Amino acid sequence: MNVAAARRVLTRRALARLPALLVIALFLAFPGFGPLALVTTTPARAQAQPPIILNLRGDETPETIRKMVDALSGSGRPVEIRLGGNAATTATAPEPAAKEKHAAPPQSMAEEEGFQAQVNALADTFVSGFEYGVAAVPNVSRLPEEWERAWERNQNGRTGPSAGWRMLMIAGLALAAAFVFRMASAGWFARKREPAGPEFTPRLIAASWGLLQDVATIAIALLVARFARNAWLPESDLAMISLSTAANGAAIGALYIAVGRFLLAPGVPERRLMPLPRAERHFRLLVIYAIVTPVIVTGILLAQRVSNGPLPVTGLIALTGTAVTLFKIWWFHDMRRDLAVLILSGSPSPGPLRRMVAAGAAWFFMAVAALLWMINSAASMMSNGGLWTEAAALTQTAIVVIPILVVGISSLLNCRAAHRAQEQGATPLAHAVSAALQAAAVGVVWAAGFFVLARLWAGLLLGVSSGQFSSVMRQIAGVATFAFAGWVALVFLRALFDAYTPRRRVVGPADEDDAHEESVPSRLATVLPVLRGVVLGAVLGLTVLIVLSRLGVDIGPLLAAFGILGLALSFGSQALVRDIVSGVFFMLEDAFRVGEYVDTGRLKGTVEKISLRSMQLRHQSGQIHTVPFGQVQQLTNASRDWATVKFNVRLDHSADLEQARKAIKKVGIALMEDPEFAPHFIAPLKMQGVADITDQAIVVRLKFTGKPNQASMLQREALKRVYRAMNDAHIPFASNAVTVRGGEGGQQSGAAAAIATVPPPTPLAPAAG
Repeated sequence: MNVAAARRVLTRRALARLPALLVIALFLAFPGFGPLALVTTTPARAQAQPPIILNLRGDETPETIRKMVDALSGSGRPVEIRLGGNAATTATAPEPAAKEKHAAPPQSMAEEEGFQAQVNALADTFVSGFEYGVAAVPNVSRLPEEWERAWERNQNGRTGPSAGWRMLMIAGLALAAAFVFRMASAGWFARKREPAGPEFTPRLIAASWGLLQDVATIAIALLVARFARNAWLPESDLAMISLSTAANGAAIGALYIAVGRFLLAPGVPERRLMPLPRAERHFRLLVIYAIVTPVIVTGILLAQRVSNGPLPVTGLIALTGTAVTLFKIWWFHDMRRDLAVLILSGSPSPGPLRRMVAAGAAWFFMAVAALLWMINSAASMMSNGGLWTEAAALTQTAIVVIPILVVGISSLLNCRAAHRAQEQGATPLAHAVSAALQAAAVGVVWAAGFFVLARLWAGLLLGVSSGQFSSVMRQIAGVATFAFAGWVALVFLRALFDAYTPRRRVVGPADEDDAHEESVPSRLATVLPVLRGVVLGAVLGLTVLIVLSRLGVDIGPLLAAFGILGLALSFGSQALVRDIVSGVFFMLEDAFRVGEYVDTGRLKGTVEKISLRSMQLRHQSGQIHTVPFGQVQQLTNASRDWATVKFNVRLDHSADLEQARKAIKKVGIALMEDPEFAPHFIAPLKMQGVADITDQAIVVRLKFTGKPNQASMLQREALKRVYRAMNDAHIPFASNAVTVRGGEGGQQSGAAAAIATVPPPTPLAPAAG
């Protein structure tokens, strides 16, 4: 009963401030509206003062609570009632000595209980605020009548045109001035809005000129309206306040549309900065939001001016706030697939984390919109509700602005890196530096956003003061600095290793006859991918150890444990150690590289992959052999520097060798002049001489020197051309046919008789030789 009475007293005190708090809540619920809306002639909200904390034991009577609240609230400061808390010092009777011996609960447990109590109180306050808002909705029907009575008290328009006509003329004059400026500057801005290229930087420059034109148009209209208001509505009455509020609301709605044109560029996709699918549809929804929201907030502000009580304004806020929140939730749900595509497009090969963020981004925004609506509803029942609404508004602004800034900074840095690579050439080091700078810039933006949100909610949810927050943030900043530096170093090293890693290309049987490009990487490009895992693991482990040390964890036992583990592995896996050590020496001696053809004595093939302990060989027939380095006793590299190819051609005994030599020389000269094959030759094709003379042929040897990875292709082309040249020069090739010549008459009969006397071979008697 006492607790309920205390809540009723606190509720009545809070309801006295309800209209102003709810208006501020709705102001700040729309990002960007609050700061400009306070430019109106309405009195500015006083700076929030710290509340007076009234700590109750729980056994006070309702009358006692009411008297204490009335006495404490006389100074104008809010009163916060706590039951059993320790925030305020109360005069109580001395406790028995036995109770002093009990130890106080741990601080972490107390903080956890305080946070849980704060959450429970916030939930109860939301329910009370929502019920109060729903109950006040029927009172909205009183606003038109109260508006008419307040309008009749206008001082402007007593003589001459009425206040309504003066407001219309001021609005028309402001729109005319904006239209004239728009038409006068259309040609000049049209030239500036044409992007110089499809890259991000030219599009950003062109879109910025368009944004400048829109902002200048809005500023001119607002200035003209302000000067005309001072001249035609000099009295500070409802007409002047209505015009000021409506002008500010229209300017902010126009800024919403200008930002949408800047990012989405409706109708001009070549100038679009945010590649959001269905950009035209989302821009139309943004226009609806930009028109409806200022109208709602302007109506609430004016309703607060004319209403005689808080109920009509409270009902209007509850009704419109719920409607706007439902619209935002529906909009995020409709945008969920488009938002996922936008997030995934930021990386050519999105990883699991980016895919998870893309799948849950829209649902996160919907949940935040609903949560902020609940906080705004609960803030109407709090004595410090203005602080809660400010935190909710800045949170909504941060979760929208921070991702846009991250995408913009990343795109700008990528564009600059691509432009620099096009002008100066792309190098692995430049690529790694660009990736590290992009990671650092994005990390700074996210860190700043986290700091702002933590500063907003730490005091409200945890009751942390500014001094305590600064002390905690100094400790967190020390840890975050080392973690951030380690993360940037990891990004730099990973980008550097990826840039040096040769692209794995498997040549299939269909590509065997094609002329392949030079694909053997440098020595550094072969060694760095092998060291990738070791270096990245070392940097990650060092970063973790430093962060743990900064957090106060004793890392000495961890280092000792890792040392013992490494020693045990070295003794228990001697074969693994032998493979790793052998591989290190192979890398130091530059025995082979990825893409080279090697022979290990038992296996041969093209090196496709090198790890810390083994290499993979691709055989000509397609098999992949994994060979541990410790099992390689000797290795032959057939792809280093150059290769001399020798092959034979069999000519007939009647062939003219000098004519054959000249024909082969012409073929070699033609190959050296051919633009397709000449880059692959080191020494031209020539006839080395007669290698052998047999019964059927004269064997001549040909040779040439070429690049190792092109030797087979060059040999096939040389054979084809040599065959054609020999035929054109009528130089006969050797044949395996046997010609038998005999004499005239008796010689033929004698030969036949001799053949007839030879007995046929039998299994026991061999053929006559």
